[in-house]
Amino acid sequence: MPTEPQTKRTPGAVIRSLRKTCKTLGPDESNSEQTEDELAERRQSVCMNLSQTLRTTQLLLNFHGGQPVFILRPPSELVNFLRPRWPVECEVISDSIQHIEWEPPEPEPFYKSSNKESLIPAEDGPGNVVYCSDFATKHLYFTCSRVGGSRGSTSCAKFLDTPPDITLEFESRFESGNLQKAVQVGAFDYELTLRTDMYTEKHTQWFYFRLRNMKAKMIYRFTITNLMKASSLYSLGMRPLLYSERAAKENGVGWHRAGSNIRYYQNCSEDTNENNDDGDRLYSLTWTLRFPYDSDTCYLAHCYPYTYSRLQYYLKQITSNPAVASYCEVRTLCQSLAGNAVYVITITSRGTSQEEVRNKKAVVVTARVHPGETNGSWMMEGFLDFLLGDSDDAQVLRDNFVFKVVPMLNPDGVVVGNYRCSLAGRDLNRNYKTLLKDSFPCVWHTRNMVERLVAETEVVLYCDFHGHNRKNNVFMYGCDSHSKLFKFQERVFPLMMSKNARNKFSYKSCRFKVQKSKEGTGRIVMWRLGIKNSYTLEATFGGSTLDDRKGTHFTTGDLKSMGFYFCDTLLDFCDPDQTKVNHCLAEVSTLLKTEIKKKMSKTLDTDSSFSVSDLETSTSGSNSSDSDGLPVHLLHQQRIPEKTHFKKKKKKLKSRKERDRLQPSRERTSSRTKESCLSPENMDEVRSQESPVGGQKRGKQNDLKGTCVVSSPTSHPEEEDSQDNDCIPCMHHKLKHLYESTPYMTPPSGGAVPSGDKVVSNREVRCSCPPLSLKVPPPCSPVLMQPLHYTPPLSSQQGSTFLAPFRFPPSGFIRMAPPIPPTSSVSTSSNCRVFKDKHVQWVSGNFPTKGFSTSVTDVARARRREGTLKDSSEVDASSFTPLMGKTKGLSERWHPLERK
Repeated sequence: MPTEPQTKRTPGAVIRSLRKTCKTLGPDESNSEQTEDELAERRQSVCMNLSQTLRTTQLLLNFHGGQPVFILRPPSELVNFLRPRWPVECEVISDSIQHIEWEPPEPEPFYKSSNKESLIPAEDGPGNVVYCSDFATKHLYFTCSRVGGSRGSTSCAKFLDTPPDITLEFESRFESGNLQKAVQVGAFDYELTLRTDMYTEKHTQWFYFRLRNMKAKMIYRFTITNLMKASSLYSLGMRPLLYSERAAKENGVGWHRAGSNIRYYQNCSEDTNENNDDGDRLYSLTWTLRFPYDSDTCYLAHCYPYTYSRLQYYLKQITSNPAVASYCEVRTLCQSLAGNAVYVITITSRGTSQEEVRNKKAVVVTARVHPGETNGSWMMEGFLDFLLGDSDDAQVLRDNFVFKVVPMLNPDGVVVGNYRCSLAGRDLNRNYKTLLKDSFPCVWHTRNMVERLVAETEVVLYCDFHGHNRKNNVFMYGCDSHSKLFKFQERVFPLMMSKNARNKFSYKSCRFKVQKSKEGTGRIVMWRLGIKNSYTLEATFGGSTLDDRKGTHFTTGDLKSMGFYFCDTLLDFCDPDQTKVNHCLAEVSTLLKTEIKKKMSKTLDTDSSFSVSDLETSTSGSNSSDSDGLPVHLLHQQRIPEKTHFKKKKKKLKSRKERDRLQPSRERTSSRTKESCLSPENMDEVRSQESPVGGQKRGKQNDLKGTCVVSSPTSHPEEEDSQDNDCIPCMHHKLKHLYESTPYMTPPSGGAVPSGDKVVSNREVRCSCPPLSLKVPPPCSPVLMQPLHYTPPLSSQQGSTFLAPFRFPPSGFIRMAPPIPPTSSVSTSSNCRVFKDKHVQWVSGNFPTKGFSTSVTDVARARRREGTLKDSSEVDASSFTPLMGKTKGLSERWHPLERK
């Protein structure tokens, strides 16, 4: 007999049925006698039945307060801790590199230079190459990656041409290692070359490599020869770091400062007289070192290493701790260019409702955007240790804030041992505004996360942890808001940090200037998103110069303590009792007034619109302009040549012919105006006398002192370059030219203008300016003096009148005098033109110089514009009364020595 088919149950009906069944699985009175094991077995059975009934594994059963709660299973790859991925051309050794943490019993002092440090001795030959790893030069840009890097053999990096018993063995093909080549130039002297950031030709500062086969108590000298920064903390007493595996195993001693005879200098092979850019100059760091043990395994580094694998180990400890996992969530923000995970940590207390969590303010903290700045990761670890701890202060922070933490923004650069760039060959801290999501995924997703966070709630503070290679102490860079409502608010948090960490944090080193070259940094981009308190926390690679720690290096414990102080300062800054904040605001105002008085040498009220950031210098950060632009792989794929140096080219001056070609209408108008003022006989003569276009440069014609060129009225405004204000004769020529170019200005009636063979072109008037002490003929008595004044334009029936549409000096005038026979000194001058045995000179202003030459063409043009001349044949040179020489007493009425 066939069985009756069962009714198909919907998922909702199954869940409701299971909910009723699961009510008996909670810790209530009805099942109080049941053991925990029995409850766990029953819950597991119910979960299995749920998966079989619904045919899905994405729905999980959880119990909250004794009540069953159905939740979705998180994605399997929401967070993973896989091995680091390398570019396929990178050779990687299989050795596992691990170091112990150790704090020296006493602070390690700076090296005190004796100014007698010797350089590495020069060798006749090139030296013996003992190590070379050139995998970075095999590819021009990043193509793909794999775990473990290249599949080829890793033994090709060593070249041992000398007996191995006296030669050091170098190695850097491990995570965060950086050493490209080692050359033995002496028995115990080595020249080292660092690898630049991959797919770039810049940024050599970070070094980290291994040494073996050393002899104890022998003095070794190491010289790094291709550093690119002009200044370094090594010049201020900073010492390199040494790690000995035998000392760590036997005595528990970790990284410590070592080395003597330290010197940082520009390479002698560089020509300092050449005008090269700073980026083209190379610098060297040299120091001597004694190893503590024979045949030991040692490491040398620029700063305390902090690798990507160490971060993964730290995050594994967090996620494996149930107590910490209740308020800390680790997720993958994105995948880097090589496929390494970029982790984001969310830290906050679990609220009773979503509304309570949504009302919390947010704090965003990031680190390690520059892979060589390992001190940023040590500060980040200290920050996380405090925030994830069980102290009351940490609990208060978790209860009131939502922390979004990205502990390592550039994992690819950290893995390969870069100092500043990612595998895109670009500085990520200049590309926060990028739209290239696939090329800069780390900073793109970080900015996108902050944008969504700003839209949901208020972000109280953003801070990016960095390292600084040229200044000691710890300090901050902020953004001056220029807002009266929040005036000086951005300076309160750094001032509080300086009070909490007096012997490490320097408020005087803080800067708040927003520079145009730093617009792509995380600090400025987040500030423009609306985060008023946006900072970069800079920790030195060296040490402190403050209080009881003056002249000592920072340790990993000191760097971690800065993370503690950051949390402590955040509590003070966001305290509901704003007494401390108000006190710091008043102190900041006082400090700024003192600084302004000191720099400006006068009292200024800081409540004015004066920007205090204008008094500050730049943030003195690294110049990454050569790392700006498109990613390297896109440049090569599109075959676009990469330009790393942008030199400003001088603007090429265009000739008059070229400018007239750009403005043909103006040229035609000028030509018509010129031709309309000339008779047919003079037109050909003028055209034949015009100087070639663009023939000579201004101010250098005939190599005569004081020679100048006065452009004609047809010249364009952009052509009239300003002349030397100190040359009084040049000013005289300008006034004369201005007078001649006035449309309504004509000579007095009754004058005569001779005509001759030589006609001055209206394109330019060339004249020489003799010194003021030049002797001239004695003055003659004036016949006519007519001052220049403003007069409305008159018709032709009113006669010719001098009109000045421009304001002349009060003593400017035109003086006419009877003709005087020319002297030899004047007749031979190029400034006077002889027309029918008469000399014509126009003098305006009381300059003790020779006069100007004029022509029939100029007079005819002026009179034609006024309407008093109908035909050019009416002009006669005999109708003008010329003037020669200079007038007595000119210098009393006009002060030519008053120069602007």
